[in-house]
Amino acid sequence: MLDGRVVLVTQVQHFVGGPAVAALLAAGARVVAQDDDFADRGIRDGWSAAYPGVVATGEQEPDALVKVAVDAFGRLDALVNNDAYPAVKGAVDEADAGEFRRGIEAMMVRPFRLTGAAVRQMKAQGGGSILFVTSASTVHGIPNYSMYVAARAGANGLAVTLAKELARHNIVVNALAPNFVESPTYFPPALMDDPKTRDKILANIPLRRLGRPEEVAAAIVFLTSGTSDFLTGQVIPIAGGWA
Repeated sequence: MLDGRVVLVTQVQHFVGGPAVAALLAAGARVVAQDDDFADRGIRDGWSAAYPGVVATGEQEPDALVKVAVDAFGRLDALVNNDAYPAVKGAVDEADAGEFRRGIEAMMVRPFRLTGAAVRQMKAQGGGSILFVTSASTVHGIPNYSMYVAARAGANGLAVTLAKELARHNIVVNALAPNFVESPTYFPPALMDDPKTRDKILANIPLRRLGRPEEVAAAIVFLTSGTSDFLTGQVIPIAGGWA
């Protein structure tokens, strides 16, 4: 499906990064996998061995990271901003403003800067695809998680706005907004092992189960494949009917 398209995925050891890389490879993409922990050569080499053919990098500076993809494969067709940050609980009158700033930096500022670097390359080559992996929590809101939801809402707003800004350059931009998906960041097995907690969470989901990371990964493949390029400016929930 992807026929050699070059896709850069960030923070691949978090959220839905690993399953996304596996699905992209299976669909024929050439993948650059970024993770901050890959600054450690041992971690990077171990990950590369698990995903043969992937270019793994710990680079964090936006222009340099895009250059890694271009140097390896000659172009950059798609960027998947797979940004994750803990959903810190806190009532608004007790919340730590510093924690709020850190969440905004991780989930808004960082992908915004990388998107800018990717767009410069995509304009030069005649087009591309940008995908923000965000959260469906912005649809209904979640009491006591205003810091997290606000940061995710900002990323969703970026996707909608940049789609209009970049359409004339043949660059499509969307946000894929999961919620209630198994992941080490948000819904780890340890959380769901408690029957009371599990039942409380599943009661919110019409499908009465958590989503599988592979289901999100399949949507990522579709949205970066080039076969969906008339779809832009959308925030697409993938949340079992909750949103």
